[in-house]
Amino acid sequence: MVEHEDRLTEDNGVAGAVGRIVEPAIEALGFRLVRVRVSSMNGCTVQIMAERPDGSMGIDECEAVSRAISPVLDLDDPVGGAYNLEISSPGIDRPLVRRSDFEKWTGYQARIEMTRPTFGRKRHKGYLRGVSDHAVKLERIDTKPDEDILVDMPLSDIVEAHLILTDELIRESLRRDKALRRGADDTLSQSTESSADAEKPKQKSQRLQKDKKGAGLRSLEKENVHGSQRKPA
Repeated sequence: MVEHEDRLTEDNGVAGAVGRIVEPAIEALGFRLVRVRVSSMNGCTVQIMAERPDGSMGIDECEAVSRAISPVLDLDDPVGGAYNLEISSPGIDRPLVRRSDFEKWTGYQARIEMTRPTFGRKRHKGYLRGVSDHAVKLERIDTKPDEDILVDMPLSDIVEAHLILTDELIRESLRRDKALRRGADDTLSQSTESSADAEKPKQKSQRLQKDKKGAGLRSLEKENVHGSQRKPA
């Protein structure tokens, strides 16, 4: 089970109800809930975004989450009708929903929307420059001549934030993804080397490397998505 960390904002309405129902099951598998969205696409679609604490989320993991939460959703039925369930990774230009997200992506560009005007407006764009006790430090790149460039954005007032897709972010996402896959392959190799019957571990490792996706490489390829149709009884 993953250590729980509160999100800065909760989803509202049906999405909020879905999130409260599925989050314990998702965390029990070792993942974190990122976001829930309910839309009218294809009738009704419930999109649940999740990831491991290290930011990885592959197709197999999406399927595992889907299998774990489907019975829970069928039992509680927060949607109240037929719907399509979609499990996905956050993608490169990912939402920033926890304090640790802002810490992890310090140095990269982000858009931040506040619940109320902060430093003259609600929407801000700039480089993440760390996190203090109660605020995100943002070096704004969309300021007017009379506005402060480096500001503290209160965490409690952030309603939505996400990374901005840049060449630097793509390169860093690829680097992190490669490191995660290399670590997974090394772990698999070590475990198979200690086994007496280890004739085919390389095939497993190659399959893992091919199938495993890192922190959702969306813009080089679509983020990992697993979908299914649900018809609550």
